[in-house]
Amino acid sequence: MSFLRDLRFALYSLARTPGLACAVILTLALGIGANAAIFTLVRGVLLRPLVNRDENRLIYIRQSAPGIGVENDRFSVPEVRDLQASVKSVSEFGEFSTVGFTMIGLGEPREVRAGVVDGSYFEVMGLRPVLGRLLDMRDDGPNAAGAAVLTYRFWTTALHSDPSVIGKQVRFDTRTATIVGVLEPSVPYPADTELIANVVTSPHHLSATMVTGRVHRMTELFGRLAPAVSLDQARAELRSAYSAMKNDHPEAYPAGGQYRIDAKLLRDEITSGARTVLLVLLAASGLVFIIACCNVANLILARTVRREPEFAVRAALGASPGTLRRLLLAESLLLCGAGAILGVVTATPMVNILARYASRFSVRALDLKVDSSMLWLGASLAIVAAVLLAFVPRLPTAKTSQGINLGGGGVRITGGTNRRLRIFAVAQIAASFMLLAGASMLIKTLLTLQATQPGFDMHRVLAMDMPVMSYGKSADQIINFYREAIRRIKELPGVDGVAEGTSVPWRDAGAFGPGFEFTGEGHAKGSHEENPLAQFRAVSPGFFAALGVPIIEGRDFNDDDRRGGEPVIIISQSVAQRMFPGQDPLNRHIMWTDPVFDFVGITKGPRRIVGVAADVDDEHVIPGAAPTIYHPFGQVPDNLSDNNGVSIFGGRLFVHTRIDPYSLVTPVTRIVREMSVEQPVEHAATLEDIRAEVLTPDRLNTIVFGGFAAVALAIAIVGVAGVLAFSVSARTREFGIRLAIGSQRRHLLTRVIAEGAVMAGAGVIAGAAVGFMLARLASRFFGEIKMPGLLPAFIAAFVLMAVAVIASLLPAARAARVDVMQALRSE
Repeated sequence: MSFLRDLRFALYSLARTPGLACAVILTLALGIGANAAIFTLVRGVLLRPLVNRDENRLIYIRQSAPGIGVENDRFSVPEVRDLQASVKSVSEFGEFSTVGFTMIGLGEPREVRAGVVDGSYFEVMGLRPVLGRLLDMRDDGPNAAGAAVLTYRFWTTALHSDPSVIGKQVRFDTRTATIVGVLEPSVPYPADTELIANVVTSPHHLSATMVTGRVHRMTELFGRLAPAVSLDQARAELRSAYSAMKNDHPEAYPAGGQYRIDAKLLRDEITSGARTVLLVLLAASGLVFIIACCNVANLILARTVRREPEFAVRAALGASPGTLRRLLLAESLLLCGAGAILGVVTATPMVNILARYASRFSVRALDLKVDSSMLWLGASLAIVAAVLLAFVPRLPTAKTSQGINLGGGGVRITGGTNRRLRIFAVAQIAASFMLLAGASMLIKTLLTLQATQPGFDMHRVLAMDMPVMSYGKSADQIINFYREAIRRIKELPGVDGVAEGTSVPWRDAGAFGPGFEFTGEGHAKGSHEENPLAQFRAVSPGFFAALGVPIIEGRDFNDDDRRGGEPVIIISQSVAQRMFPGQDPLNRHIMWTDPVFDFVGITKGPRRIVGVAADVDDEHVIPGAAPTIYHPFGQVPDNLSDNNGVSIFGGRLFVHTRIDPYSLVTPVTRIVREMSVEQPVEHAATLEDIRAEVLTPDRLNTIVFGGFAAVALAIAIVGVAGVLAFSVSARTREFGIRLAIGSQRRHLLTRVIAEGAVMAGAGVIAGAAVGFMLARLASRFFGEIKMPGLLPAFIAAFVLMAVAVIASLLPAARAARVDVMQALRSE
């Protein structure tokens, strides 16, 4: 009952100071709301259980070759069979390959990304259907009927949850399949696909090159740990079996590649891309909470100093320190509780915004929803803040209250109180400095990325996906189809050039891995040197002109570069410098040596160099060395797809225009559909917009962390100004005496401003020291953590010093305007 009485009195007391109550509640709402939203995000992405059955036994098996820059390679069928035969600690294996299909039969023709799996895949993954059934052993093998399962997202978004889709027939290029089920909502790993089909739907999976080629790696591998087997035991057995494979087939594992195998729990693999980002975000929200609590502590401490006479009277009348502390706790609980309620309310829209942001790093954030955990977190943070704030002030006892002038009307500030006020202000500035330095680093990175010139004409080039339609047609028929489409599109008003290519810059990055091995005429490599790697690109005549890439030497491809003619290529400038330094590369020859070309129909014979093009990096936003070898599309092989389902021939249309590029989408689509109603034409965008889309994660990083830094800066400004204003109020008599004995008003002005600058300086130094130690500590666990450079740190320090001086101006002006006589009479 006594505590309820304290709560009623606290409510009455706070009602007399509505300005302070609102400031405290709003400040705490910012701190608690940000932390509740971030915690919901972290819990949903990193801690929420997967829907997969027995997820603690579900592992992802990774092959890598860091020596050639491959961090996550796939497996070939022979490699998978060897592991299945020799590894007993993994009871079941599931195979998944990502393939691009052109799908006909469910609305408009479309290019879909599909998973091709074996009959045990869904059993291994521990997934269930929401409609129909999933693929099983009945659907395995070359004699099974074609069958496919739709992913939940595709079914709900593209097909509007149509239940009648079960049993429908669809066509994937040359094969047909029946839709047999819809997969439950689950994490789409390793690829976000529209559907998952059985092996028979992909002719390539049944080919001898797929089944027997040890270096033909296109299978992601999952497994289930056997009962009572730990992950470490499975890793050890996998590495032992893998070592035997390398000894038996040394030609498939060059020493320079440093091939190795590893296994991780699937949940850890799925969350690895988002873990660092989310933990840094959690740290940022924690700093905002610290800043908010420090600011509120200053407000509470200042209010307590003003109430010293009241507390002295209570102590003199017999109130114990515990009673007074309980009264402060009641006020803190009311303030923090109100702040928590408002924070949780504001956290709901914050979660929606942050979920869209986090989905760039983890697909688990796509379906994130606010749950009751946020309420519990808000309540917990409110209680923690209330307890901290209740114990900030130093309270009088019955003995110490006897020395206090109970009738005095002035504000007296002791040295201890003054130190605590300044410590809280310095802590705010230190935390703000860490946030500002991080935000400055992100802004600098974003500006660098945006200012980088990629080497393409980004503004006037429209890129469209127009995937290869085989359907049993010969390569010549397909080439003629694209040539005719290019000819018709060139006749549209405003079109300056049209070309076909292998991949859209940036959007199709990584489709061909790190590149393919090649060598050059007369090139001799060292005894322990591997052949260099280059990207493969197949392009039509006019490709370089359409994208604004200059040809430095030689000529472009033309219509005479066709099947049956002399094999020719155009190389990038970096290839010419690597293979023929100081020599004329024209009419020399390049040969592919990568064994992958044995499986895609491209001969390894010599190809004459007819041109040298400028280096352009179509995979990285900041261009690097980009050795590339271009083939003419007229000399493509009969096998038109690579191991990722990306067309080796092309399938990417580029239109160079002098008018609004997007105005050409409809006429280009109409022309293509007039030639074939089953030809997809999708994902039209200018190269400028594609690059902007690639930069979206960096832009979002900057906006989110910049928002945290702005909030922290605003709170810190209020904190510095509040401390100085309170200090000026408590030192009115001192300032009056100084003026009376001859001090100039400008000296008082500069003195107060200097106090603000000293607090800011101390905060910057403390923030730099703590930030450096935290970054060093975090880098031991997260390799992606980067230290801000000198420029971002200097900018953050300058901004904080500047705003501290600005925040000091009003209290300083007030000190300079003190009335001498009134100050001398004050007590």
